[in-house]
Amino acid sequence: MNVTSTYKYARISAFKAREVTREIQGLPVSAALDLLAFTARKAATLISKTLKSAIANAENNNNLRADTLVVREAVVGEGPTLKRFQPKARGSAGPIRKRTSHIRIVVTDEIEIKTREPRKPGARKKAAATSKARAGSKKAGKASAAQDPAVETEIAETPEAAAPESPSAGSEKAEKGGE
Repeated sequence: MNVTSTYKYARISAFKAREVTREIQGLPVSAALDLLAFTARKAATLISKTLKSAIANAENNNNLRADTLVVREAVVGEGPTLKRFQPKARGSAGPIRKRTSHIRIVVTDEIEIKTREPRKPGARKKAAATSKARAGSKKAGKASAAQDPAVETEIAETPEAAAPESPSAGSEKAEKGGE
């Protein structure tokens, strides 16, 4: 059974509140309340109030148990905007829009609560070890190419080839200067 709770004319921008409601959709209500409790945003407190109201509605009006409820839908719509003006330079006025929103939360007991399987303690270490091994083999491949004798001779020949040109260029300049 779907149970709805609505918070109308909440003094927060709908854009800011939607950011938080996206996080709680599909979660069990206990997990959603925990998430909202540790979210450091103004919208989190407003949404938490609405969610608690929806839970109370479900328990008191429809005789549903809170531990079986899931957040089916959490929607934030735009409410009316309060228009105010602030004086600006040369007698002009700058508009200020104080936005409001309507927060609607629907909880249901029809959706199964899905919990993640607990992670195995060693699974993360094994995955990290394999990725390091792969990265190490790639680096080893580059290192072996750098240690290749053919590559070393090319690098060694380049400075020697550049060295004889410098003195000859210098000697030509010295000859021109001497004339």
